[in-house]
Amino acid sequence: SGKTMGSVFKDIQFDLRDGVGRIVLNRPPVNVLNIAMMEEIQGALRAAQAAAETRVIVFSATGRMFSAGVDVAEHTHDLMERMLETFHGIFRLMADGEVPTLAVIQGHALGGGCELACFCDLIVAGQGARFGQPEIAVGVFPPVAAAFFPQVIGVRKAAELILTGDAIPAEEAHRIGLINAVVPAEQLAGEADRIISRLTDKSAAVLRVTKRALRAGMAAGFDEALPAIETIYTKSLMSLEDPGEGLTAFMEKRKPVWGHR
Repeated sequence: SGKTMGSVFKDIQFDLRDGVGRIVLNRPPVNVLNIAMMEEIQGALRAAQAAAETRVIVFSATGRMFSAGVDVAEHTHDLMERMLETFHGIFRLMADGEVPTLAVIQGHALGGGCELACFCDLIVAGQGARFGQPEIAVGVFPPVAAAFFPQVIGVRKAAELILTGDAIPAEEAHRIGLINAVVPAEQLAGEADRIISRLTDKSAAVLRVTKRALRAGMAAGFDEALPAIETIYTKSLMSLEDPGEGLTAFMEKRKPVWGHR
């Protein structure tokens, strides 16, 4: 759809068109995530996931950094449970949602901002960006990173980042497999557009089923995962129209025309 829905949000900008949902953190100066902003992110995610033709959801931010993390001022005994519930609601939506996600990171992604960035399927950063979980320095720990980092970067690096609170440069984040690519800062937008175009030329329906298969692969050992993924392939994928179109188009040496169903 060509409609934009940016007007309804205060702490983010949201735009949904041409199969791309763009969620832009926009809470100056450093995009600190408070409960109201987390609720807006959830609303934007729901809207982008609900549109059948959405091929990718892109997280980015205005200003000099992606996000300095969650609002410590709201980390009170009264608000803490609601804050965690609202923040983790974002990750539950992303985990259950089947639209591929891309994070585009300039400056720092710290604490909850690092978790939000790194939970995306694909992450590209500009040189000079840093990633870190400083929670331990203020006497708490990052639950999402604790649940997720060991399987992404291994137990040693996860322990190092979470126990020391040290931030690492984008180049090291790339080397350890936490992010996909680092490019010169001035090329960040162009690299993001390149990745987006590699997703928007695909079938939205097939991308969703494929992400479901990837998640099954991450959740279990190979012997368990493969039968589950075979079922996704034979039942979910092959009940779609687009695989038939894709294979026919290949045989006929033409570009597929996706129905996104």
